[in-house]
Order: sequence, then C-alpha cells, then structure tokens
Amino acid sequence: MLAIPPVVPLLHADLHLSETGIGWLSSLPPMLFAIAAVPGALLIARFGIVPALLVGLLLNAVGSAARAAIPDAAFLYASTIVMAAGVSIMQPSLPPLVRAWFPRRIGFATAVYTNGLLVGEFLPVALSIPLILPLVRDSWRLNFVVWSAPVLATALLVAVCAPGRGAVQNAGTPPPYPPPRAGEGKSKNPPPHAGEGRVGAWWPDWRRPLIWQLGLMLGSVNAIYFVTNAFLPDYVIAAGRPDLVSSALTAINVSQLPASFLMLPFAGRLVTRPWAYVMTGLLSLLSVVGMMIMKGAWIVFWSGLLGFTDAVTFILALALPSVLSAPDDVHRTSAGMFTISYSCAMVLSVVGGWLWDVTRLPIAGFAPVALCGLLIMVLASTVKRAGRQLAISE
Repeated sequence: MLAIPPVVPLLHADLHLSETGIGWLSSLPPMLFAIAAVPGALLIARFGIVPALLVGLLLNAVGSAARAAIPDAAFLYASTIVMAAGVSIMQPSLPPLVRAWFPRRIGFATAVYTNGLLVGEFLPVALSIPLILPLVRDSWRLNFVVWSAPVLATALLVAVCAPGRGAVQNAGTPPPYPPPRAGEGKSKNPPPHAGEGRVGAWWPDWRRPLIWQLGLMLGSVNAIYFVTNAFLPDYVIAAGRPDLVSSALTAINVSQLPASFLMLPFAGRLVTRPWAYVMTGLLSLLSVVGMMIMKGAWIVFWSGLLGFTDAVTFILALALPSVLSAPDDVHRTSAGMFTISYSCAMVLSVVGGWLWDVTRLPIAGFAPVALCGLLIMVLASTVKRAGRQLAISE
C-alpha cells in the first residue's frame, strides 16, 4: 500500500492522474477494508483464524504485483482493489489471534504486531526513492513488484511457523474485563474454539454503541494516515521544496516506530485511559496546523510528530476490541470496527482531494486530517464508558 506515495509524481506524469484521482487511489484500500472486513469475519468463523490470515496475505501479494501488469489507470485501480481485499480479510484475524495466543498480554501482543505493521509501512516510503527506484530505472511498475515479495514471504512464514492447535489451547483462558489483579480468581469459562477461532456468529451487532465508538475512533486514526500520505508529496512540492518529499514521507512513517516500541510496556496500561486519546488527538491537530503554517524543514518535523502521535492512537485503538469484547466476539467486533473506520478513511480521502481541486488550495486537502484530530478527542471519554458498561454487564 505504501509503495504508492513515493511514486505519486510518476503516476501524475505517466497516467495523468489529478489530485482527485490520487484521492480515489488512496481511498480504494480503506474502501475495500470496509467492504470485506465482515466477509473476513465469516472466513474466520468457517475455516479458522490462520487459514483466513493466509488467504488475505496471498491475495495481497498477488494484487500488489498485478498493479505492474498494465500501465493503465483503470487497471491500477482494479488491481489495487484486489490487493486491498487481501488486507481486509487478513486484518480482522489479528485481534482474535492476540486474544487466543496471548490472553494475558493483550496490550503487549497488540503493540508487537503493530510494530511489525509499522515497519512494513515505513520501509517503502523510506527506501523507494533513494534505493528501489534507481535500481528499477524509475519504473513505478517494477517498484510495486519489489514490494510485493515481502508479503509473499510473510505468507510462507505464517504457513510454516504458526502455532498448532495444541500450542494455542495451552495458552490459557483469557481473563474477564477488567483483568484480575494478583491473587484474584481466574475465569472458569474458557472461550469455545479459542485455538481455532471457529465461532458460529460472524455478523457484527450493529446495535452496539461500542462498535460505532471504536469504528469512528480508528477511522479518525486511519484517515489521518491515509490522507496525509496521499497528499503530502504534492503539498511539499507546492510549498516549493520538492527535495523534501522523501524526507517528509519517511518522517511520518519512520516516526511511528519509536511510538510502537514505546507502547510495548505501556499499551496495556493506557488502552482504557481517556486522557491518552485526548493527548494524541490534540498533538495530531497541532501537527497538522504546524505543517500548514510553517515551511521548509519544519514540514518534515511536524510530519514526524503527526506519525508518532497517530501510531500511539492506532496501537491503543487496535487493542480495544480484544479488551472490551467477549472472547468469542472479538472477530465480530473487530470486523464492525474496521468496516466503519475504513469507510470514514475512504470518504475523507476523496473529500480531501476534491477540496484541493475545487479550491486550488493545498491546505484544503488536509482539512479532514484536522477534523479527525478533534474527533479523537471527542471520542476519548467513550473508551472509559464502554469499559464500565462491559464490566457491569459481566
């Protein structure tokens, strides 16, 4: 996915894409994440967590490489849809895997796999322009092929190294919410099929306010990331500093790594603390304002701070379904959350491109990002309220 921002100028030149076209290209992944998240939950319910994960990874690898097949905008959009469908099938499997394999270290395990996610995000934006594109003679098509190889390698590693059923079942019983303190009793009712993730129900309960709260919060996080990555290259060029395109993209993605490492020991403690979301939402808003009013190298600085704060919120939000849902309901809650969140990201990516084209003001393309920072702050109180409601219901 993140192999696209470094080649945006090449796509403008070769395929004659407008800013709205770039917005649509950026919005296709979150659109598919929204559409296919619930079918991903169905795959988990029918075949198990690991098979669904493998299907998603293979679709992602094939679709990503297929983007290089034909230099045509329509084909680029179509193959991007296949690539994104793979991610949308894979992603709902991760929270239930965390719950099944690491029931007593949900926050830590979420931070670990998110750390891997973030490594995969910053490598293309950090290495495409200085390393990969020169090796492939500035071919955006071959650039896509190169970045498809690690996805295929990941699928092979999962197939060979995923724990067997016995290893998963020995992981133990997930604790009730809130987690018991030292010396307190443990849950006597282990979740059915914890090792395989095969549960009968798969359709999200859209009547639950929790799903909408989590969806809108994660949607704000995703929109900040997708919109900024989509329009940052053209914004830096419009600001008269094309030499900073690679630096700005690297900053917003690489800065997420220290955030993910920082969250390894703290994610479990902060995941239900409203003030943590207020702080990250406020810093995201300030970062966007800083990017708009300060020029030159300051754009790189504020991009880095935006990536850092967005990563912190991302890790916390990803852990919420595992913490706030019943063990056999995590995949349904996650699917509903991803559907809502990526719908928001899709809409706001298109809106950002449309605002830029209509007003001809680069700053207008980032208006949705500022709105999302505010929304994270508004939704912060719902995290604590949702936790209280779940504790009372149990």
